[in-house]
Amino acid sequence: MIFKDDEIIVFAGDSTTDDGRMRPFAEGNNTLGMGYVRLVDSMLTVLYPENSFRIFNAGTSGDTSRDLLKRWDDEVLFLEPDWISIMIGINDIWRQMDRPQIKYRHVYPDEYRSNLEQMVTKSLPKVKGIIIMPPFFMEPCHDDWMRALTDKYHDIAKETAEKYGCIFADVQKYFDEYLKHRHSSSISWDRVHPGIIGSFIISRAFLSAIGTDRQLY
Repeated sequence: MIFKDDEIIVFAGDSTTDDGRMRPFAEGNNTLGMGYVRLVDSMLTVLYPENSFRIFNAGTSGDTSRDLLKRWDDEVLFLEPDWISIMIGINDIWRQMDRPQIKYRHVYPDEYRSNLEQMVTKSLPKVKGIIIMPPFFMEPCHDDWMRALTDKYHDIAKETAEKYGCIFADVQKYFDEYLKHRHSSSISWDRVHPGIIGSFIISRAFLSAIGTDRQLY
């Protein structure tokens, strides 16, 4: 497993990461919101009780990649992390769907790629590594307009991870596997916000990507 005792892991993202986290930043499981960040912290504590991982939630609800980049230095690198996890992009996509006429809020694929690359290049000299999780959409039909656009941003996230040697945690793949058996409404009415079931799916993808070598059972 890649994390070592007393290392700082910062999770950066939008509402999926935020999920009610405490402000200002604080350490401790009950400060991390009610989503996948808290679940990852809990699972790591169960699996590796001999270690103490210092986990921070730097998610902000509503953020696009443009917004996250603006606060990167002050709210992510400020925490002096050893590892950074990035999951951003669904609002870049969603604003094109739910606010099509407010184009100044839109973050198109080329800008998304640039924003993500800037976060990575700003951080790589200062951290041990970066985990990139792509935006996901809980819709199995690839012909769905929003799913098709999400797939483009997913591919950009994967290409960025490969280009800079980051770890890629393919969250969409895990949702797609789940949705072979259950309808997306069993997770979320809007197919975006994961709730507790979706948060477990994200956590599973993350823990697999970082190479946890112990089982929860």
